[in-house]
Amino acid sequence: HLAPEDRAAIMLMQASHSIRAIARHIGRAPSTVSRELARHAIRPNQRYDASLAGQRARLARHRSRRQPKLHPGGELFELVVYLLRKYWSPEQIARTLRDMFPDNSSRRVSHEAIYNALYVMPRGTLKKELIACLRQGNGKRRPRSRGKDRRGQLPDLVSIHLRPPEIEDRLIPGHWEGDLIMGAGNQSAVGTLVERTTRLVILAKMDGTTATAASIGFSDKLNEVPRELRLSMTYDQGKEMAHHAEITQKTGTAIYFADPHSPWQRGSNENTNGLLRQYLPKGTDLSIYSQEELDAIADSMNTRPRKTLDWRTPLEVYADVLKKSVAGPQTLQ
Repeated sequence: HLAPEDRAAIMLMQASHSIRAIARHIGRAPSTVSRELARHAIRPNQRYDASLAGQRARLARHRSRRQPKLHPGGELFELVVYLLRKYWSPEQIARTLRDMFPDNSSRRVSHEAIYNALYVMPRGTLKKELIACLRQGNGKRRPRSRGKDRRGQLPDLVSIHLRPPEIEDRLIPGHWEGDLIMGAGNQSAVGTLVERTTRLVILAKMDGTTATAASIGFSDKLNEVPRELRLSMTYDQGKEMAHHAEITQKTGTAIYFADPHSPWQRGSNENTNGLLRQYLPKGTDLSIYSQEELDAIADSMNTRPRKTLDWRTPLEVYADVLKKSVAGPQTLQ
């Protein structure tokens, strides 16, 4: 590309010098000077204006840029925005677009392209809203205490280390991980259950944070699950599970307890709790949510494609499991 001083030299020398002489003076090929004059000389007297030529060159260079796939106002951009507002991750969106438009590359984008499109957007309400829809995986974390566990021992707990090996392998459905999401001041809570094989999420409304509330809430939701699909639940050693024997008696579900300060032993549940905070933010009163509203949140989670399920949704995988359970217990193996 010609610099402004090159164009100035062409304008001053055009009337009295040949194209080759001008090219030698500015250190360019004669064809470069010839094309420059042909493109930007002003007819009919073939005058060359360096300032006008520079403006035309910049405009032509700008027009030659290919419009990105994800440009505001575009149909693909609007689809991505719609799914982001439903709390789909960019990777989930990219994979779904690939499945929806396998033969049309113009309707597909990578998850990196989605991230780039969001962060290069000009500051404004829309950018702030869409970035807030992303899961903030790099947020600050408060270190967990590694000191002595002062919560006391639960009566008759069965350690996770005594759990049958088939639960660890995730091959047989019907084994759940449980936890509580706490509200403002630890005065309210929502129970969370995640099935280890299908990653199906169930939310249980709790009437407080006591052991009695947990026993009633978890028992009611577990009893909505077919008997052959509520085999066990793995929980941490929180005091709200002091009545775990009552849950087992009411539901027939065996309960195992993870080691203190070992969230990776219930990884599916911990990951799900992080996703649920987009719907149930920290510092809010969780008692305001009805069971119907919690069921709607669970439905939203269960209809999002998951990478760990080969981009199927938990609801699709769970539906297949239910069909097999109706056909006969032996088909679940």
